[in-house]
Amino acid sequence: MAKEPHIIVRDLIMAYGSFVVQRDLTFTINRGEIFIIMGDSGCGKSTLLRHMVGLMAPTAGQVLYGDVNFWDAGPDARDRLMRQVGILYQSGALWSSRTLAENIALPLTQYSSLSRARIDEIVSLKLALVGLAGFEDYYPSEISGGMRKRAGLARAMALDPDILFFDEPSAGLDPISARLLDDLILELRESLNTTIVVVTHELASIFAIGQNSVFLDADRKTMIAAGDPKELLKDCNDEKVHRFLTRGEGGAC
Repeated sequence: MAKEPHIIVRDLIMAYGSFVVQRDLTFTINRGEIFIIMGDSGCGKSTLLRHMVGLMAPTAGQVLYGDVNFWDAGPDARDRLMRQVGILYQSGALWSSRTLAENIALPLTQYSSLSRARIDEIVSLKLALVGLAGFEDYYPSEISGGMRKRAGLARAMALDPDILFFDEPSAGLDPISARLLDDLILELRESLNTTIVVVTHELASIFAIGQNSVFLDADRKTMIAAGDPKELLKDCNDEKVHRFLTRGEGGAC
């Protein structure tokens, strides 16, 4: 089956004033794949995510959703594009004063005209999808960190987005909870054919779920590798990429 480009980043430059974070970023994310944004700390991974979801405007370059250039589009067109996107932030970003059901209902009450009964049905369905059936009335403080991440994912999925963005989803999780979250990401991709973009430096996740990737380098301030992480490990074309992908193994290229 031919790959269909879903997001195209072209000649992107990210900067804070005169300080350039990354330049000349060009890559394609295909529909239905799990795409990894990786690199050492401080290279601009989360900054790239913010440029892709409309939170920061690039200094130059394009972010295209299909054939629409996000940053050239008007406010209404941008809003429509962002309704096709769900985001899971590092902390889960749940409102502590609201129950899980109330948290997940927020985008539905804000962006839809559905009845209260229908919203309640969707909330319960989304919680069930992430393994939290029956937790509607719990508050974030009453559940574990891994469960908060899954509840945040349920909220990100509330409007049935075509694309899900994850910012360091395994941060703060124990290895078992992190693996369960990886398994859930794979299940969502398989069952919903959702395009998934993950910012992470966790090797276990990179190799377990990644199908395509871009590697950002803080020193050269640009991307130095792209492709399937398993293939990047095998090809070993760049010493820095190889060192990153073999951390803890003690081997050399």
